[in-house]
Amino acid sequence: MTDPGLAMTEPPEGSDEAGAADGRATGAPASAAARRTGLIVTLALGGLTALPPLSMDMYLPALPEVTDALHSPAATVQLTLTACLMGMALGQLVVGPMSDKWGRRRPLLAGMVVYVLATAVCAFASSAALLIGFRLVQGLAGAAGIVIARAVVRDLYDGVAMARFFSTLMLISGVAPVVAPLIGGQILRLTDWRGVFVVLTAIGILLTIVAWRCLHETLPPEQRQEGGLGAALRAMRGLLADRVFTGYMLSGGFVFAALFAYIAASPFVVQDIYGASPQTFSLLFGVNSVGLVLVGQINGKLLVGRVSMDKVLAVGLGVITLAAAALLVMASGVLGEAGLVPVAAGLFVLMSAMGLAMPNTNAQALMRSAGAAGSASALLGTSTFLLGAVASPLVGIAGEHTAVPMALVQLFCALAGVGCFLGLCRPWQRTGAPEGA
Repeated sequence: MTDPGLAMTEPPEGSDEAGAADGRATGAPASAAARRTGLIVTLALGGLTALPPLSMDMYLPALPEVTDALHSPAATVQLTLTACLMGMALGQLVVGPMSDKWGRRRPLLAGMVVYVLATAVCAFASSAALLIGFRLVQGLAGAAGIVIARAVVRDLYDGVAMARFFSTLMLISGVAPVVAPLIGGQILRLTDWRGVFVVLTAIGILLTIVAWRCLHETLPPEQRQEGGLGAALRAMRGLLADRVFTGYMLSGGFVFAALFAYIAASPFVVQDIYGASPQTFSLLFGVNSVGLVLVGQINGKLLVGRVSMDKVLAVGLGVITLAAAALLVMASGVLGEAGLVPVAAGLFVLMSAMGLAMPNTNAQALMRSAGAAGSASALLGTSTFLLGAVASPLVGIAGEHTAVPMALVQLFCALAGVGCFLGLCRPWQRTGAPEGA
C-alpha cells in the first residue's frame, strides 16, 4: 500500500488495531536505512504541521514595525493575520479533496511552491493591501502542508499507531508556537520586518525540497476518488452525516478554540492584569507549551494501546473543563482576589490536558474516513481554524482589564466539547467494538 521508504516506525506491539496497522508495515524490525528515512519523514510531517504557527507567530513581534513602515493603522495591519488564518482554514477545504483525487504528492508540492512564492512577495510588499492579499495566498497555499500531513498519517497508520504518531507530531509542531515569537524577535534585532518573511521563505524552500526528496506517494491510484467537485462535496457530506465523525471533529475544534482563546488573551491577562514582565510571560507561555507537549507524549507512549482512546479523551475533556471553571472562579473574584501563581497553575493544567484531547480526537475521527482521508483532514482543519477565529476576538469583549471573558470562552468551549463527545460520539454505545468503530 505504501512506499517502503515511508516505514516511519515499527508497528505497535500488542494493539487491538494491529491488523490494520500491519497493513502498513511488515512487523519486522526496521532496517537502519528505513529508520533514518522514517526520522526524516517524521520531521518533514512535523515541519509541515508547524508551518502555520510559524507563519502566524513569527510575524507577531513585527506588527508595530509594519504599521509604521507601511503607514497604515494597526487595525488594517492586523488584517494580515486574519487573512492568513482564513486562508489556512479555507485552503484545507480545497487541498484535502484534491489529495484524495490526485494523490498526496502533487497537491503538496504545488501548495508549497505557491507558499514560497507568496511569502517572498510578502517580503517586498509596498502597501498594506498587497501584504494582506499575499498573506491570504500564503495561508491558502500553506494549508496544503497541514491537511496532507494528516492525510499521510491516515494512509500509513490506523488505530493505536495513528494516535501515537499524532502525539509524536505534537512533540515537533508544539515547539513552533514557543520558538516562533522568539525567532521573530531575534530577526528584528538583525534586520527589519521584511527579514521575517525572508526566513519564512527559506523555511518553505527547505520543506519543499525535503517533501520532494523524501515524501513518496502514500495513496495508490486504485484507492483514489474519481470525479470532480461533486464527488468531493459528496465525500464531505458523507463524513458530516457520520454522527460519530462529526462529534470527534467538533470536540477537537472546541478544544482548539479554547487554545486560541488562551493565545489571544494570555499576553494581556498575564502582563496587564497580573503585572508580570514580558520575560515572565514568555517563560510561562513556554512552560505551558512544554506541558502540552509532554502530556501528549505520555498519551502516545504510555496510555494509547493500554487505555481506550475514548477514556483518555474523556479524562482530557474533563480536566480542561475543571481547569476552565477554576479560572473563571479566580477571574471573577468570587473567592477573593487571586494572584498570578494560581492563575498560571490553572492555565498550565488546562493547556497540558489538551495533550490528551487533541491527538485522540484527530485519530478517532480519521479512523472513520477510510477512502477520504484528505477530505476528512480538510474538515478537521477547517473546523478548528474557524472555531479558533471566532473564539479569539471574544476574549477581549470586555476590555483588557479582566480575565473573565477568557475564562468564560474557555469554559464554554470545554463544555461544548464535552457535549459533542457525549451527545454525538456516545462511546458507551460502542463498548467492545474496535476503536473508531
